[in-house]
Amino acid sequence: MGKTRQAMFRKILVANRGEIACRVMATARRMGIATVAVYSDADRDAVHVEQADEAVCIGPAPSAESYLVQKNILAAVKRTNADAVHPGYGFLSENASFARVLARAGVAFIGPEPHAITVMGDKIRSKKLAAKAGVNTIPGHTDAVQDARQAVSISRQIGYPVMIKASAGGGGKGMRVAWDDAGCREGFERATSEARSSFGDDRVFIEKFIEEPRHIEIQVLGDAHGNVVYLGERECSIQRRHQKVIEEAPSPFLDEQTRRAMGEQAVGLAKAVRYRSAGTVEFIVDRNRHFYFLEMNTRLQVEHPVTELITGLDLVEQMIRIATGETLAIRQQDVTLAGWAMEARIYAEDPVRSFLPSTGRLVRYRPPDSGPADGGAVIRVDTGVEEGGEISMYYDPMIAKLVAWGHDRHHAIATMRCALDAFHIRGVSHNIAFVAALMAHERFCDGRLTTNFIAEEYPDGFNPSNVTSDGADLMTAIAAIVHMACQLRAASIGGQNRGDERTVSPQWVVIDGNSHRAVDVHPVDGGYDVRANGDVMAVRTSWQIGEPIMTASVDGESFCLQVERRGIGYRLIHGGVQRDVLVMSAANAELNSHMPVKAAPDTSRLLMSPMPGLLVSVAVSEGQAVKAGERLAVIEAMKMENVMRAERDGVVAALKAAPGDSLAVDQVIIEFA
Repeated sequence: MGKTRQAMFRKILVANRGEIACRVMATARRMGIATVAVYSDADRDAVHVEQADEAVCIGPAPSAESYLVQKNILAAVKRTNADAVHPGYGFLSENASFARVLARAGVAFIGPEPHAITVMGDKIRSKKLAAKAGVNTIPGHTDAVQDARQAVSISRQIGYPVMIKASAGGGGKGMRVAWDDAGCREGFERATSEARSSFGDDRVFIEKFIEEPRHIEIQVLGDAHGNVVYLGERECSIQRRHQKVIEEAPSPFLDEQTRRAMGEQAVGLAKAVRYRSAGTVEFIVDRNRHFYFLEMNTRLQVEHPVTELITGLDLVEQMIRIATGETLAIRQQDVTLAGWAMEARIYAEDPVRSFLPSTGRLVRYRPPDSGPADGGAVIRVDTGVEEGGEISMYYDPMIAKLVAWGHDRHHAIATMRCALDAFHIRGVSHNIAFVAALMAHERFCDGRLTTNFIAEEYPDGFNPSNVTSDGADLMTAIAAIVHMACQLRAASIGGQNRGDERTVSPQWVVIDGNSHRAVDVHPVDGGYDVRANGDVMAVRTSWQIGEPIMTASVDGESFCLQVERRGIGYRLIHGGVQRDVLVMSAANAELNSHMPVKAAPDTSRLLMSPMPGLLVSVAVSEGQAVKAGERLAVIEAMKMENVMRAERDGVVAALKAAPGDSLAVDQVIIEFA
């Protein structure tokens, strides 16, 4: 497997946007290769455009009119004389016709051959090929299902529960779990509809749904000379609606024997399809470590950084070198796994509103510093946004990928928790508190994972105020310190003459919901001493009023916490716990306890849009009686269809929106009598 010398590319056009475009450009820049960005009208001022050597506009904001238009990409290639295209992930990354168009134009596609994309991109064909290649497969019906009646018949033969999956699907789109005949009929309808709108291919197939499953995938590299290696596994079991939230490498579940067996099967499949480039073979693994082929992603994965951190390899560089015709410079025995890496996907979404997408401007955006961290850890932030940028309704709502490396799993989790505490975002809702809560969850820390983890642990949804924490004393102390700092500054303003200075009492009451805790705060050199319940905390910090992130040590242990003023109170966020607190004198705290609580407005007679999106359909009419659970409307957001159902029996009084309308959050769709 000696290295074959080939001419390196001069200029690479990145046919993508956001963080993955920035990621590819970073490697190209390090390799001395010029880069070209493409952008839609909505991305004219995007970070990936700024980072490229050249940039070309390819159309309006909708991806169907810009990033997915092959002729526009090809025109940009010709205009800039790029000699290669890297597709990133999503968009045209697994489009065989795009790879062929580039080949006819004499432009290299930094990815696999069209044949491999075609075969592996079709879940039905890929499953048949996998079985032929000796790869374990899930029991199921691999031919396209014609209608809902056939779907029910097949599901009964396989045995519920079953998974209905789009043949051309990915990213959780066009996938539904059915537990009975009624769910099968509805799942078939929704899966085919989503598949048609997302992929232009409404074929679906059905397979057995594995209960208590883990999602574990193998990263492979193959060159044009028939050499293939596997680079260990990634555990991607923490998912929400089939979308990955946290990924880690290696898996806390696999033993060396299973790892080797999965890797060898992945290599066998890659060789069977003559795979060239970086690719991922995904498996589902049951409680007994039996593993079954799911699909092969013929592209760079979103979660590739965790593999890079434990192997020391740059996968984008490997893809570029393979595309030039180089032979792999590594053999299987050269692959070593060092330490543990975790990746958290930071999304613009609202966990309190069932994780619905959030759009708008990033009023504040301060990620943690990338690079070495305390104790030999490493933090990496892959992002394509900046403060002042906008999260658009037209594209995936991912803001960044936060990656942490540690010497072992415990160290990686601790590093990730610190990094999450330091990640400051305002202007859009985001999932940082939720991810932090996952990282602190006992079951997660123990490695007892399944793809049902989130649904099982948060059956009623996520509310940051309900997250349990053993840091109540810490939050109380910090609230009192922040308030004391504000009071001391206020006292210093205006009292310039001797004798005019206002004294500030060290005694306060911290009100957190129904909890009232008396504390004494005493400024000392380098910080504060805080007394609560007879105990004294030594808090040392250089934090200044107005800074959103407080870093400090408490009794010698370092921590990071987010602080912001909320009216007359403060919001504190740490370790996935969010607290809105008041700090008052004892007299004012007594008076505050008698203040009336403002009642929330009654919205029980309204169906309101829980997200910005497109109203696809309305299933009822004015004057119609509806039953609890009955479908009312379908809203599409980020290419996912969301069915709105009646919470109780009622009568439709008025329709406030019509199919085709663009909806804002909390916009009224239906009013009930």
